[in-house]
Amino acid sequence: MSQSHASASVHPPLTAGAAQVRITPPIGVSLAGYFQDRVSGSVRDDLHARALILRSGEDSIAIVSCDLISVELKITNAAKAFILAETNIRPEHVLICATHTHTGPETREGRVVPVNPKWLSNLPRLIADAVQAACASMFAACVHPGQGMEEGLSFNRLFRMKDGSELFGRGKEGESIAPAGDIDPEVLVLKVADDTGRLRAMVVNHALHVDVIGGSSGNFISADWPGELAKNIATVYGDDVVTLFLNGCCGDINHCTYFPTELPLRGPDKAAQLGRAFAGGAINIAEKAEPTPIEEVSGMLRVVDIPYYKREEKMQHYVEELRAKENLSAFEQYVVDKFDAWPFDDQTAEVSVQALRVGDIAFVGLPGEIFVDHGFEIKHYCIFS
Repeated sequence: MSQSHASASVHPPLTAGAAQVRITPPIGVSLAGYFQDRVSGSVRDDLHARALILRSGEDSIAIVSCDLISVELKITNAAKAFILAETNIRPEHVLICATHTHTGPETREGRVVPVNPKWLSNLPRLIADAVQAACASMFAACVHPGQGMEEGLSFNRLFRMKDGSELFGRGKEGESIAPAGDIDPEVLVLKVADDTGRLRAMVVNHALHVDVIGGSSGNFISADWPGELAKNIATVYGDDVVTLFLNGCCGDINHCTYFPTELPLRGPDKAAQLGRAFAGGAINIAEKAEPTPIEEVSGMLRVVDIPYYKREEKMQHYVEELRAKENLSAFEQYVVDKFDAWPFDDQTAEVSVQALRVGDIAFVGLPGEIFVDHGFEIKHYCIFS
């Protein structure tokens, strides 16, 4: 504690604030993440918008992590408008992201699962409330960045098959040989302490899909394992500590082990296991992390044109094979319907890419379910550019 206190006094410009606001929808809302409507019947644990403000001089950045499947531009733009009016933090300095829980409400209009319009319309207000509450809690701060590795809890979903091909998923029993893709084992932590050395907030980053509890465990609302992560960190440091989970590039990463195990495979017990494991890892990293001076915070947002997927012969053949089957699963029917109705051949999408800087620490925000190799590329050029 004395070391943190001394470092904060040498580098006084940084202040911080942290808060969380409950965003749990009403029971009866449809749950996102799968290809059929699941109506929630209870709340296992509350969902939150968790906000962290970092300020140096006249400049501030805000990071908000929401226990949701996604937050689309319609939501984030409305929230940023509230935040600008009420806190004067510029939109390009506000990064709003989702943990990607599959046991939260649908937030994307026009999908398979219906949204709750009343709750969804109030979501930007709730996100802005979290930022406003964080701004009201500002304190002299010192940040401690840290890094560790966890290689036994995440697995790539790409498999090498016996015929040499690669398949997203294991395929039929006995067809796969081994995983064909990598994981990103890095666990990144940002400890935010006040000028007495007391932990006030923690940011945890790791690439692992938040689809652990799943639909087979019951139709209840839950933050899944990031909620367990936050709960366990609060148990150690105090209920007022705010833990933000920022998911990495995990589009092809999940928790399903390749190997025989007596440990939980899925459901609430698996979420609790992961929450404890990652909380323990994050605490270990944070307790060893040295303080670093921060003289500048800044942000940037760019809209880039990226080509849409163009329907190809190989995918057409796969769809025809599905169409020939008698009983399609909900996912298979979804694939057929989406392929047939795909309107984006030869078109481009306008995609928002965002970066925040805290001294030599960078946060990069990408929309969608990004595969792990893209994360490796970003980290490579952040380090070596």
